Amino acid sequence: MSTKLKQDQRFCMSKVRLNIVGLSSGQSNGSYTLILGEENGRRKLPIIIGSFEAQAIAIEIEKIVPFRPMTHDLFVSFARTFGVHIEEVEIYNLVDGVFHAKLICEIDGETREIDARTSDSIALAVRFKCPIFTNEQIMAEAGMIFTEDMTEDDMLEDTGSSTSKKAAGPNDISRMSMDELEEKLNEALSIEDYQRAALLRDELNKRKK
Repeated sequence: MSTKLKQDQRFCMSKVRLNIVGLSSGQSNGSYTLILGEENGRRKLPIIIGSFEAQAIAIEIEKIVPFRPMTHDLFVSFARTFGVHIEEVEIYNLVDGVFHAKLICEIDGETREIDARTSDSIALAVRFKCPIFTNEQIMAEAGMIFTEDMTEDDMLEDTGSSTSKKAAGPNDISRMSMDELEEKLNEALSIEDYQRAALLRDELNKRKK
C-alpha cells in the first residue's frame, strides 16, 4: 500500500467537519480571526487570516453583491466555465502555527488535489457550498473548548481578538439611526469595505424584525 494511500486512509478515519462560527478583527492591523466550529461537538478552531480574505468570506456569507467581481468570485466563474467543481476543503496540517489546506476538486470524473492557503480555501468553500474538514490531530493540538453559555462574542474574545464581530469602534453602529445606518452602508459598499458593510446590514436587518 502506498504512503499517500495510507495517509489518506488515516485522514478519512479522523476527519472532523467544521462550520464557520464567527469572524472578527484581530489584535494586529489587517488581521482577522476566523472561528470554525466542530460539527456535533464543542471544540472551536481559531485561524488568523488577512483582511482581503476576511472580506471575501464575509460578503459571501452575508450575500452582499460587490460592485465588481472579487478575485475569489473570478476563480469560481473560471472554474465553472471549464467544468471544475470543488468537492471539499481539507485543513490537513499545522506547521509552526500555520494551517495548511487543500482543495479536493472534480473535473471530468477525476479527483484532483490543489494546495491552497486556508483563508483562500474557505473563501472558495462558502462559494461552492462545499464542506470544510480537518483532522483529529489538528483539533487536539489547536482546538479550543467553549462552554455552552458562551456567546459568539465571548468565543472571539477568548481567542485574543481585540474587538467582537459586532464592534465598530468610536462610531458604534448600535447608536446609529436607521438613516445613518443606510448612509454608512452605502459608503462602505462604495469603497468596497465589505466586512463593515456586513456589520451594518446585520444591524439594519435586526431592527427591521
